Amino acid sequence: MNELWISNSYAKINLGLNVLERLPNGYHTIETGFCFIEWNDRFEVSPHGKMELSMSDERIPIDDSNLIVKAVKLLQKEAGLRDEFKISVQKNIPAGAGLGGGSSNAATILRMINKIANLGLSTEDLAGLGKLLGADTPFFVHGKPGIGTGLGDEIEYLDIQPDAYIVTVFPNIESKTPEAYQHCQPLGEPDFSLRNILLEDDIEEWHYLLQNHLEPAVFPRLELVGNLKDQFYDFGATYASMSGSGSSVFGIFTQDFVAINAYESFHKLGFSANLTRPKFEPDLGVYKKEI
Repeated sequence: MNELWISNSYAKINLGLNVLERLPNGYHTIETGFCFIEWNDRFEVSPHGKMELSMSDERIPIDDSNLIVKAVKLLQKEAGLRDEFKISVQKNIPAGAGLGGGSSNAATILRMINKIANLGLSTEDLAGLGKLLGADTPFFVHGKPGIGTGLGDEIEYLDIQPDAYIVTVFPNIESKTPEAYQHCQPLGEPDFSLRNILLEDDIEEWHYLLQNHLEPAVFPRLELVGNLKDQFYDFGATYASMSGSGSSVFGIFTQDFVAINAYESFHKLGFSANLTRPKFEPDLGVYKKEI
């Protein structure tokens, strides 16, 4: 009987994003809050004669540039992986959306193959490998919300998952991360502590305290993204922001019927959207199914 292993790969949003400094190598130091939303991709993995990757979204390359392929090759190089797998991914998280879909996929396949092939790597081992694939990959490996500093890869895991509904909308246009950072103006140390805002201040106060410093770099070039943020407030969001470098925008709602109305309204307008429950926790389980 053949084995089939399944797991979900969840997206993230950024609660605030302060761009602190532009480094000589072109990277930037930041601080940001990472939390999860229920938007997810579904993985199916089975032992196979050779490595084979398929994606439901045919626009996404499946060659060596794909982070899933890079993650498998990293396990072969660093963890002695010898087995080969057939990997099938049902893509729901949009690409170029600022939701971390690629990094989340990399983290998911690291976790899955570690279990399926009995590699015996700890979560910290996997996070260390993930860091080689992307700055936010360790966050997805751990599967806990927290505050990222440095390049976004130094994470303090804290309970900052909002106790409110989150509606996330993808405007069907991509925002290029390098362009967003290229056009941004680092602001140095922020006036207010991001950590204190997320841990101590009410969500009602975030509108005045919490910023995404990449918005001024993206909104003039992608006007629709800024319009979506305004639309969220029109629909009754307590707080709204672009996620990461865009182009997705999210709104936080304290009342369920207001959140559901916004979610349904964006759908009717033709946008891809997701509704996340209060205090959502991702299921990182890797489940075996006999076929």
